[in-house]
Amino acid sequence: MKKLFSLLAISGMLFFGSANAFAQEEQAQDQEPATEQVAEQAPASTQVVQDQAEEVPIHKAIKTKFIEGGAGFMASVLICLILGLAIAIERIIYLGLASTNTKKLLNKIEEALNGEGGIEAAKEICRDTRGPVASIFTQGLERYNEDKEGNLEFVEKSIVSYGSVQMGQMESGVTWINLFIALSPMLGFMGTVIGMIQAFDSIEQAGDISASLVAAGIKVALITTVSGLVAAIILQVFCNYILTKIEAITNDMEDASISFMDLLVKYEENKSK
Repeated sequence: MKKLFSLLAISGMLFFGSANAFAQEEQAQDQEPATEQVAEQAPASTQVVQDQAEEVPIHKAIKTKFIEGGAGFMASVLICLILGLAIAIERIIYLGLASTNTKKLLNKIEEALNGEGGIEAAKEICRDTRGPVASIFTQGLERYNEDKEGNLEFVEKSIVSYGSVQMGQMESGVTWINLFIALSPMLGFMGTVIGMIQAFDSIEQAGDISASLVAAGIKVALITTVSGLVAAIILQVFCNYILTKIEAITNDMEDASISFMDLLVKYEENKSK
C-alpha cells in the first residue's frame, strides 16, 4: 500500500507539474505587455525579419507539437511516460536505499562473533542495518542453532531461498516499465495510422491529390510517432540503469553471502576448540 501511494504521489507531481507549466505559459501569453501590440503594427517585412531572428524556446515548441499531434494519442503517450517515470524514480530510490557497505557489515559481524555476544550480537548488528544483504544475514542467523550438527547447510539453504525473495523485491515494477516502453511507440504508430487515414479521407472527399490536403494528416502521423519513440527511449534509459543497479546489488549480495558463510565456518571451528 505504501508503494502504491508513493507511485501515485510521484505520478501526481509529474502530471500536475506539466499541467502547471502549460497553464503558466497560457497566462504569460494572455498578459503580454502593450509593447507587443506596438510591434505587431510594424511593417510586415520588418516583422518577418524579427520573427526569423528570434528563436522559439524549446518548451513552446514542445507545447505546439503536443497540440498539433492531437489530444487523444499525445495524452496517452504522455500518461505512459509519466507512469513509467514514476515507477522508475521509485525503483531508483528503493535501490539506492538497498545499497549496503558489505565490507563494513562483515567486519562488524566478525567482531561480534569473535566477542562475547556471539550469534546474538551479530543478529542485532544485522537488524540495525538496512538493505537486502543485512536481511539475508538476519534470516541465516535466525536459523542457526549452535547445538545442532550440520547446521551450516540449513543456514546456507535459508540464505539462498531468502536471496531469491530479495531479488524479486528489487525487480518489482521493472515489468511495468517494460510495458510502458512497449506501449509508447505502439500508441505513436497507431496515431500514425490514424493520421494517414485522415489524409486519404481528405483526398477522397476532394477528389484530387494536393499537398495541402494531406499535409495535416501526415503531420499528425509523424508527430505521434516521434512522441512515442521519444517516450520509449527515455524510459529505456531509466530501465537499463535500474537493471544495472539490480545486477550490481545481486553480485554484491552473492559475494557477501560467501564471506558470511566463511565467518560462520570459522566461528564453528573456534567454538569446537
